[in-house]
Amino acid sequence: MKKINPGLTVLLVIAVLFNFYSCKPKNAGNAVSADAAQKVYVAPGKYDEFYNFVSGGFSGQMSVYGIPSGRLLRVVPIFSNDPESGYGYSEETKPMLNTSHGFIPWDDQHHLDLSQTNGEIDGRWIFANANNTPRVARVDLRTFHTAEILELPNSAGNHSSPFITENTEYIVAGTRFSVPPDDVNGDVPINSYKKNFKGTISFISVGKEDGKMDIAFQLQCPPVDFDLSHAGKGKSHGWFFFSCYNTEKANTLLEVNASQRDKDFIMAVNWKKAEEYLKAGKGKKQTVKYAHNVYNEKTHSASSEIKTQVIVLDTKELKDICYFVPCPKSPHGCDVDPTGEYIVGSGKLAALIPVFSFDKLMAAIDKKDFIGDYDGIPIVKYESALYGEVKKPGLGPLHTEFDGKGNAITSFFVSSEIVKWNIKDLKVIDRQPTYYSVGHLCIPGGDTRKPNAKYVIAYNKITKDRYLPTGPELAQSAQLYDISGDKMQLILDFPTTGEPHYAQAVAADLIRNNSLKFYKIEDNNNPYVTKGEAAAKVVREGNKVHVYMTSIRSHFVPDNIEGIRVGDEVYFHVTNQEQDWDVPHGFAIKGAPNAELLIMPGETQTLKWVAEKAGIFPFYCTDFCSALHQEMQGYMRVSPAGSSVPLLFSTGKNLPPADSANTK
Repeated sequence: MKKINPGLTVLLVIAVLFNFYSCKPKNAGNAVSADAAQKVYVAPGKYDEFYNFVSGGFSGQMSVYGIPSGRLLRVVPIFSNDPESGYGYSEETKPMLNTSHGFIPWDDQHHLDLSQTNGEIDGRWIFANANNTPRVARVDLRTFHTAEILELPNSAGNHSSPFITENTEYIVAGTRFSVPPDDVNGDVPINSYKKNFKGTISFISVGKEDGKMDIAFQLQCPPVDFDLSHAGKGKSHGWFFFSCYNTEKANTLLEVNASQRDKDFIMAVNWKKAEEYLKAGKGKKQTVKYAHNVYNEKTHSASSEIKTQVIVLDTKELKDICYFVPCPKSPHGCDVDPTGEYIVGSGKLAALIPVFSFDKLMAAIDKKDFIGDYDGIPIVKYESALYGEVKKPGLGPLHTEFDGKGNAITSFFVSSEIVKWNIKDLKVIDRQPTYYSVGHLCIPGGDTRKPNAKYVIAYNKITKDRYLPTGPELAQSAQLYDISGDKMQLILDFPTTGEPHYAQAVAADLIRNNSLKFYKIEDNNNPYVTKGEAAAKVVREGNKVHVYMTSIRSHFVPDNIEGIRVGDEVYFHVTNQEQDWDVPHGFAIKGAPNAELLIMPGETQTLKWVAEKAGIFPFYCTDFCSALHQEMQGYMRVSPAGSSVPLLFSTGKNLPPADSANTK
C-alpha cells in the first residue's frame, strides 16, 4: 500500500474545511441586529470614540479609521512613496526610503504596535514593520508623520515585529526567513540551510523622551521561521514570547515539508538575562550594513545614515536566554493576557488552543524539566508549562485579544468565526461568524494591561458577497462587534485599504488632545525656507535653478518665472505661509515625472523638476485651500539650451516682454 505523506494529508483536510467553512454562513442576513445602525452612528460634527490604526499589507502604508463609524480618516505613508502627499518624492522625504540596497519605494506592512507606559497605551508613537526589506518605523502621533525608519541587518521577512515591551524599552523583530548572517559568504547552496542559515531576533532600543531607535543587540537563533510575538507584562515583564514554525528546517515546499511534526515551538526569551550578558561583554561585534533614516520636524527634512556594526549574542552558547515550549503545529499568534500569567499559542493546523502558565514555565526552567534541546536551546516539557487547553473552540485559531474581564477572543480562519472563552476555566462562552476567513483581531488596548471591553474588530481575508464587486481584487474587510455584553454582536462592515493585518485601537481623546495645532513658521529651520513673500527669489547655480517660493491663500510668489533653459534642474522649494494646522497647500507642475508636493502649514518641501523641452509649463495648487483655490496658479517659461533669456520672476505684474532675439 502506498504510504501517505502526513503533511499532505493535513493540507487536504484544511483545504476541504476551508472550502466548507468559508461559504456564506446560514442566516447571514440576520446576523446584524436592528439596533446596529444606532450603535455605529456618529452624528455630523461629532468625533468617533476610538482611533483604529490598521496595517496596509501590500500597500506599505497605515490606514486610520474612526470607530465605531468605520470611516477612513487618513492613509499615512510609511514604507511606500505616496503621490498624494509627495512622501518619497520630495527631496526632503526621499531619504526616508533609503536602505542598504538603495532607494526602496515599497514594502509589505503587516503589524502595528502603540507605545506603552506601565503596560498602558500612552498615545505618543505607533511602530510599524516592513516585511519585505526588513525595516521598523516610528510614526509620531502628534503630527501623523513617519519620524524614523530603521533597517534590520541579518534579517529577511521581518514579520514577527514590531512588538514592544510594556514601557517601550524595546521593540523586537524576529526574522521570518532564516538566512546566512550578513558578515559571511551568502553564496551557499540553498540545500545547506541546516548548516549555513540562522534566525535572528533584533532588540531595538527606544529613547524614553524622543523615541529615537537603535539596534541594542541581536540574538542569533536556530534557523526556524519566527511568526508573531508579544512581550510579557506584570509578573512576566523581562520576557518575550515568539511563535516559531518550520522546526523541520525545510527549504523547499514548506506547505508539506514544514508540516511534518505534531508540534512546533513557542520560544521564551529572557531579555533581562540578555542585557546582563551584554553588559558582561559576551556579545560579539559584527560588521553589517543597514540604514537609519530620521525625519527632522524643525528642518522638515530627512537624513539617512548607513551604519556598519551590531552586537550579537549567540543563543547556542548562552543557554539561559532562550527556551522552547512545544506548541501545536504551525503556531501563528502568540499572545499574553493582561496579568502576564497566561501565554496563548495559536496553531494554524490545530483544533484546540493551548494556554501556557508563566509560573509553571518558570518552575519547569528552575527544575530543568526539559525533554532535550533544539540546536542547543532547552525544550521545556509541554505538560510542565501548560495551564490547559481550550477544547474544540473552532478550526484554524490565529490570534487572541483580551477584554480585561477575564475573557479572551480568538479568531478562527478556517471556520470563519470569532470565539470568546474564559481564561480561567477555558470554557467557550460565545461564538459569532465572520465574513469571511478572519485573520487578525483588535480590541482597543487588547494586548496591554488595560483593555477596553467595548468593541472587537475582525480583519477578514475574503469578502465575496459583502460589497459591490470591483474586479478580481475585491475590497478587504473589517467587521465591528459590540462586546460590551455577554454575547458579541456584529454591528458594522467596512472595507479597508490594502490588506489588513494586525491593528491597534485607542481612545481618541488620548491622541486628539495632544495633536499639534499651530505650526510656527519661525521654527522652520529648513535651509531653503522662505519666511515671507519679500524673501521669495529665483537663483541660478550653473544648470541648477533654485526657486524659493511661498504659498498662501490663494497665490504663489513668484507665479511667473522665465529664463529656465532646457537641461536645467529646477528645485521648487515651497514654503507654506499658513500656520493653522488644517491649511495645507499643494504644488504640481506640468510634466513632473515624480509627484505633487503637499506642504503642511509652516513647512518647506522641495520638488525636483528637469526642464526637458522648451515651452510654457503651468503650475498650480493641488489641495483645496479657499474659494479662489482654482486661481492659485502660475507659469514657468522654458527656453532652449544656450538661450540668453534673462532669469526673471514676479507675482502680480506683467514683466516687459523679452527681446524675441533672446529666444534664438
